[in-house]
Amino acid sequence: MALVQPTADAQSPSARTPIVNDFCITFSTINGSGSATANTTVLRALFRMGIPVSGKNIFPSNIQGLPTWYTIRVSKDGYIGRVEEDDIVIAMNPATFTREVESLKPGGVLLYPDDFRNEITRNDIFTYPMPVKKLVKESDTPNNLRDYIANMVYVGVLAQMIGIELEKIYMALDFHFKGKKKAIDSNYNIITAAADWAKENLVKQDAYRVEPMNATDGYIMADGNTAGALGSIYGGVQFTGWYPITPASSLAEALNEYLPQLRKDPETGKNTFIVVQAEDELAAIGMAVGAGFAGLRSMTSTSGPGLSLMAEYLGLAYYAEVPVVVWDVQRVGPSTGLPTRTAQGDLLFGHFISHGDTNVPMLFPGSVEECFEFGWRAFDLAERLQTPIIVMSDLDLGMNQWMTKRFEYPDVPMDRGKILWEEDLQKMLDERQGDYGRYLDIDGDGIPYRTLPGNRHPRSAYFARGTGHDEYGRYSEEPAVWERVFTRLDKKYKTARKYVPRPIINNMEGAKIGIISIGSTDPAIEEARDQLAAEGTPTDYLRIRAIPFTEEVNEFIARHDCNFVIEMNRDGQLKKLLTLYNPQQAPRLMYAARMDGLPLTARWIKSQINCQEVK
Repeated sequence: MALVQPTADAQSPSARTPIVNDFCITFSTINGSGSATANTTVLRALFRMGIPVSGKNIFPSNIQGLPTWYTIRVSKDGYIGRVEEDDIVIAMNPATFTREVESLKPGGVLLYPDDFRNEITRNDIFTYPMPVKKLVKESDTPNNLRDYIANMVYVGVLAQMIGIELEKIYMALDFHFKGKKKAIDSNYNIITAAADWAKENLVKQDAYRVEPMNATDGYIMADGNTAGALGSIYGGVQFTGWYPITPASSLAEALNEYLPQLRKDPETGKNTFIVVQAEDELAAIGMAVGAGFAGLRSMTSTSGPGLSLMAEYLGLAYYAEVPVVVWDVQRVGPSTGLPTRTAQGDLLFGHFISHGDTNVPMLFPGSVEECFEFGWRAFDLAERLQTPIIVMSDLDLGMNQWMTKRFEYPDVPMDRGKILWEEDLQKMLDERQGDYGRYLDIDGDGIPYRTLPGNRHPRSAYFARGTGHDEYGRYSEEPAVWERVFTRLDKKYKTARKYVPRPIINNMEGAKIGIISIGSTDPAIEEARDQLAAEGTPTDYLRIRAIPFTEEVNEFIARHDCNFVIEMNRDGQLKKLLTLYNPQQAPRLMYAARMDGLPLTARWIKSQINCQEVK
């Protein structure tokens, strides 16, 4: 076969100057085609070459048939946020072919099946047709698997064209298929056949290539939902009630995978946990609250629509002071919204969830590592504060693959909070001349002492009321009693500032501008800050990790006349919360909010700051 010449000018600057370990690859496929295995194989192979990478999946909310995209960011400098333009596109879907061609940078690369009849109108890109059907037909793949294994053709061609080591690809396949040699070999054989074909038939003239580095030592690839599940296991989760919902399902599924491996009684072999898939979100949170009341470390995972259904039970847990952990992996709303797109639109609803006056503490993980950390820390906080704790993650952080440091297992004791067992209760009764009540503020911090079912002391029983009650759990409609209890709950909320994770603050010399954010916007903000600094605009940066806000937040705002609050929603919800709790600082706050369902980019953040600074 004659060598295939690319269609772009081989003398273009991009062709003359190699671009090494600094570009973006997008795989355009059809949902349900099995492309996820191929895409993550490329991701893990690059990672095993020591190159910093991240992977983002943009997929439809149907089961199969619609377009899906997977983007790998290759960055020698360690940037892992989304970028807005493609350098290399593997176009496997004729329905979106024109879009993929248009998305490429000048000098970019297009790989596509040679049987596509779509017109290519650009002459400033490099195109490489691939004989996908021919190579699949020549393999020994059964007919029913050919459509799935066809994706491995582009893995092999791409590997040859940019320099991915086939040994690392084999290791990635071994990881994915968990050592199942037949599956590994069938996929690897077609990859090597495709690579051999590309070596013999394609003339490389584009600029993009990879070279081994050693920048991934001490790192792993993981998604936030799995990390949150592992952190929850480390934190001693005993009960999980859940109902499937995108993008939170994989958190509970990870619990189902790892709990049987890690939490069995060594003597009896019996499980020391319960995971229940409930009939709906109401049942899931109801069981979780009940388990929390019974003294179990209890949790659920959901997303916005599920959180809406859980509101009444969470109001009960707030007022009856029952510890429970809720993971809200946010997606685009309202209503069904965009189930497979990312957002930060549940802040106000989550914090003030339920009717009446509630202030629910929330945690905001900004990395996979923090998903693990907050997985165990959320239980400590829930039991210390005797209240629901909502961990606000999102689809981008929860479902995508991130390069992350290995998880740290802190050598700290489990914090069960103010639990009284028989001897504890008797000692308190003796010291206080018999004056003990379940909702009595004894220490002045707003946090009462609790007993658990199973405590045999005759004074341990109480009514965990969702109705009006006094400090002793007795029913009351007296205005003074109601006001007294609610004042204590507010005091408890303020006490929470002592226990929640502190913000992360990074300052630059000479900075006059502050940036404030939460969650998964962090990588894009850090990259934007580097770009702004290179242009002569240094910035200070505070990433909030919890609400209630600690004093550091107010101090940071006060140090800057202009603070940009960066967030992924329409209405600037984080800015509204900051203004609510720090009204005197409102003139110092500006917000840059975007809601298109996609992770923010450094380019967009930089443009917002530059634009508003000019104004």
